[in-house]
Formats: sequence, C-alpha cells, structure tokens
Amino acid sequence: MWWVLWVLAALLALFCCLDVWYFLRAAAVILRAWFQPPIRDITAEQTLTGRVTTHDIDMCHMNNARYLRECDFARFSLYTRNGVFKALRALRASMVVGATTIRYRRALYIGEGYELRSRIVTWDDKAFFLEQRFVSTKDGLVCAVMYCKQSIIRSSPDKIMQHLCKRKVECPEFPEDLQHWVNFISASSQALRAESGLEEKDK
Repeated sequence: MWWVLWVLAALLALFCCLDVWYFLRAAAVILRAWFQPPIRDITAEQTLTGRVTTHDIDMCHMNNARYLRECDFARFSLYTRNGVFKALRALRASMVVGATTIRYRRALYIGEGYELRSRIVTWDDKAFFLEQRFVSTKDGLVCAVMYCKQSIIRSSPDKIMQHLCKRKVECPEFPEDLQHWVNFISASSQALRAESGLEEKDK
C-alpha cells in the first residue's frame, strides 16, 4: 500500500514542478510524425488539424498563448517529417526560437476545428524563417498568422540543406512582408545592443 502512496506523491510532485502534459503531447506528436511518410521537399507545407477544447479557452475563445503552444507542436512534426531534426543530430547542432510574431485576425471559439499549416519560407546564414497559419475548417478563414525565426546553433541552414539534399541549395527569396519583419528584428537587435553598450565593447 505504501508504494502506491509513494507513486501518487511522485506524480503529484512531477505535475507540480513540470508541465507534464506539454512533454507528453510533444512526444506523441513526434512519434506520430516518425511513422508518417517523410516529406523530401523541405519547403512543403504541412498541416495538422486541431479543435479548440475547454483546456484552450478564456472567455469561450482560444487563449492567445495557446496559439504559440500549438505552433510548437506543429514545428516538431514539420522537422521530424522533413528531416531537419535528423540533420541536426547528424551535425551535432541544435535550434532555438530567435523571434516570433503573431497576428490574430479572428477568434477561434470553443469546439471550432482548425488546420495549422506550417512551412519553411526561406532562410539566411543563421536561421530558418517559417510561416504558420491557423485556418478555420468552418469557413476557410485564416484566423491567425505567425512568423517564426528558428536560429541554428553550431551549424547553419545551408549545412543542413546540403546534408539533406547532398548538394548546394539556393534559398528562396524573402517575401516582402517577411522581409519587413526581418528588418524590424534586426533594427530592434541593434537598438538593444546600443542601449546595453555592447556595440562599444565590440569595437
């Protein structure tokens, strides 16, 4: 009987200290993507379907933070199926989110179904740039659009592409709206560096 109490106490401590459901969901998404057919075109759009549940809502519509959480899971699936995760392991590299911005166009309400469409739009010498769209299955409206800068650590997007394609791959041109966002990120970074005095130290 005591071992049951110990297990329950351990589970309670685990759920109190960690977002256990996040890690379970991430593992399930990656496992599912692992058994799906691989997608050779790294820029191909991939779609995950979802539905707004009671865990997602505030005031009967999807909480703002939930959009970003769902985008995390969609990227896990994307990188598993297009081989980016595999290339990162082979190159002993990693990736982090360098920046995101999201535009909310219309609320997704409780019970409403949606498609989360993710794709790598382009890349530069340090990061991939992705677009992720929440599209209502009710009427096809794009309810939210997110841009994500996925920075590569200890490698580069070019090396990842060469590893996957076994050749040099030219990156697609930046769409105008994405280029404006990248310019904003760069300007913000320069301003913050100047504010903290890093530019003077680098000279």
